Amino acid sequence: MNKAPNFKLKDQNNKVHSLEEYKGQWLVLYFYPKDDTPGCTTEACNFRDARADIEKLAAVVGISTDSVESHKKFSEKYHLDFTLLSDPDHQVIEAYDSWKPKKFMGREFLGTNRNTFVIDPNGNIVKKYLGVNPKNHAEQIIKDLKELQ
Repeated sequence: MNKAPNFKLKDQNNKVHSLEEYKGQWLVLYFYPKDDTPGCTTEACNFRDARADIEKLAAVVGISTDSVESHKKFSEKYHLDFTLLSDPDHQVIEAYDSWKPKKFMGREFLGTNRNTFVIDPNGNIVKKYLGVNPKNHAEQIIKDLKELQ
């Protein structure tokens, strides 16, 4: 088990959140490339739709490099009822080893990988999902959380 790297970032309502505030509970921390893009919208809506089942087991927090304002628009447009954190300098994304080389239309660049980490009540990473499928990710997390707890 690895200790989860700490974070202190602003959410879509400009409120600062840190890993410390989730101590004593399970946390699903997911990293995604960009607000309001097809895959990221699918993933966020998947978490939203499964929220009733997930929140019995863990809190859900999404992180991307998008701004607080972008997160606000994204969460309002899709009625996302969980925390989205802004990491414009990608320091937290890098700390979770989710800032990687990517290719799009023949162009190479650094960007956020679609990764998710389950963090236990003691702040340890107990499960990693790398390069997840946004369509059925929440289902897998619910199943795994039930096994882990």
